[in-house]
Amino acid sequence: MAGLLAGGWRPTPIHEVIVKVHQRCNLACSYCYVYEHADQSWRGRPAVMPSEVFDATAERLGRHVRDHGLRQVRVVLHGGEPMLLGASRIGQLAERMRAAMPGDCEVRVGLQTNGVLLTEPALRELRRHDVTVAVSVDGAAADHDRFRVTRRGRGTFAAVSRALALLAKAEFRAGFGGLLCTVSPDTDPSACYRTLRDFEPPAIDFLLPHANWGVPPEQSGHGRWLTAAFDAWYDDPDPVPVRLFESVVDLVLGGASRSEQVGLSPAALLVVESDGAIEQIDALKSAYPGACATGLDVSRDEFDAALAHPGVVARQIGAAALGAECSTCPVRNICGGGHYAHRYRPGAGFRNPSVYCADLRMFIDHARDRVVADTRALAGMVTA
Repeated sequence: MAGLLAGGWRPTPIHEVIVKVHQRCNLACSYCYVYEHADQSWRGRPAVMPSEVFDATAERLGRHVRDHGLRQVRVVLHGGEPMLLGASRIGQLAERMRAAMPGDCEVRVGLQTNGVLLTEPALRELRRHDVTVAVSVDGAAADHDRFRVTRRGRGTFAAVSRALALLAKAEFRAGFGGLLCTVSPDTDPSACYRTLRDFEPPAIDFLLPHANWGVPPEQSGHGRWLTAAFDAWYDDPDPVPVRLFESVVDLVLGGASRSEQVGLSPAALLVVESDGAIEQIDALKSAYPGACATGLDVSRDEFDAALAHPGVVARQIGAAALGAECSTCPVRNICGGGHYAHRYRPGAGFRNPSVYCADLRMFIDHARDRVVADTRALAGMVTA
């Protein structure tokens, strides 16, 4: 890091903190990186984040915001399933978090939920405390119900659909944060996009299942799926914003990415576990036990200390963190090596191409070709 600093590089302050307020979940999703992958550290952590740990997290973040003069910060209440705390408790946590921040900083508080426990009274309480709600939905009913099931194996699409119908109501609409969907290549990508779009979300994000070179994807065809889903979105006369797709389009046009799956933008995100451990992005749990760990804790350490951790630095230095193969790739600046967790190879660390390298190349080449063709056609119309 000393060499980077000497060369003029400076770390990007933390702008988003994921707070694991509840370690347990009421579902048993087959692909879950928290419970079904290599890192099982959740077993030894408190089921519910103790009050003093939450307050220490808010205090540390407040200091970080003041020290860096941040004007906006995002806090995501996460799990497990955060709604197991109850909407009233979540609202109280949101207010305590905001109270710890300087008055000139906008604090956006949201939660990521499976949606099963969202009711009208719960949403009313969350709106009262200005907490936005993002919901995980894996496409059409039959596809969703294959993966996102209760502990008794029952599908949850009907329950989630009821929750999303509530979120679409005028009184709750402002609190609808969007939909998160994990890609499954044996599903219909166009039907998946249409199903999610019909819930009228403000945004959608598609995620590749967490895999790496030690534990490869169980299925192939993710590139074809993303390509077809992109076309369904790109050809939609009234599309819903899709973060992955919009990021690729922006990158093709010379802009920046808003997705950690593509691009070389610095990652400005940390996780605080229910025991107070400050960790890297929790998707790294899919790599190996302890992959997220920094050795830091909100009881004694500031968030600034995490900015010096090698794993955090690697996700902030862009192309300098890429291996030789990625560095010479013609779509390097768009792909960015893919999701950091997907680059892991046992014995070789993270300085590798994504295990989805071929899929990303197929998808990015296709999206780039469509965007470039349309840009040239538009330019021709303007100059004609």
